[in-house]
Amino acid sequence: MNDSASEACQNHSKILLVDDDQTFCQVLARAMRRRNLDVRVAYSAEQGEEILEQFKPQLAVVDLKMSGASGLTLIPTLINKNPKVRILILTGYASIATAVEAIRLGAANYLCKPADTEQIMSALFSQPEMPHEVPVPERPISLERLEYEHIQRILLENEGNISETARQLNMHRRTLQRKLGKNPVKA
Repeated sequence: MNDSASEACQNHSKILLVDDDQTFCQVLARAMRRRNLDVRVAYSAEQGEEILEQFKPQLAVVDLKMSGASGLTLIPTLINKNPKVRILILTGYASIATAVEAIRLGAANYLCKPADTEQIMSALFSQPEMPHEVPVPERPISLERLEYEHIQRILLENEGNISETARQLNMHRRTLQRKLGKNPVKA
């Protein structure tokens, strides 16, 4: 962990980890406790909300896609409990639409899985990179990636409702589920 992240960690003592991968949560919680952080773990957004009734974290690491509600739904609740909370959204299903939405809702940063403890701590205490000038890629985005980004944006607008998203995309629900079940398409 870099010096600024280490110093910032000393100023924040309570952290909430929310991820439905129990093994990942246990390993990350152990690593955070070695850094003298008071850690609480939830395996769903709903469990996270229950913990927030008695625990006011200064830091939160939240998985985006879990069984039940999305991690995005937890961001407003976290901010309501502590407006200065630093939230990191972790996901194995990265898309531009979800990254923008996470930051818009108040997350401090967004990180793709797999990520180790050092990467998580560094991302938690750094600002997302916002270049002054966006470079134009040498080759255009692939059609498959463009479709994936569009589906993710519509799904987000429909709060994860597969049937409504399929209707708006004029696509059969099973076809949409099959497309969503695939790993994200590379640019």
